[in-house]
Amino acid sequence: MVRSMPAVKRPRGRPRRKPDALYGDRGYGFPWIIAAIVAMGIIAKLAPRGAGHGSGSGKFRYVVERSFAWFDNWRRLRMCYEKCAEHFQAFNELAACLICAKRLRTLTAKL
Repeated sequence: MVRSMPAVKRPRGRPRRKPDALYGDRGYGFPWIIAAIVAMGIIAKLAPRGAGHGSGSGKFRYVVERSFAWFDNWRRLRMCYEKCAEHFQAFNELAACLICAKRLRTLTAKL
């Protein structure tokens, strides 16, 4: 999956082909996966399987889990009623726009 990632365009320079670090939970913490990630020149921030809690990746995962929860507030996305993939993608993009607008409104209200 990491090898099939598309290049990420940057403001300057060549497009990046691989990330600097890879975060994941214990489901990906097999020794052979960690070794393969390190062999690609990527810093593996994967929690090893069987390790106790407190790996430190929770502060990064919280942002992802919170964002998934925001998308779950849209019933039409939670229960996929759409027959066309294009419609489902359009509703996802609409939800993302509304989430960003709401987030910007709350942030500017604090200023």
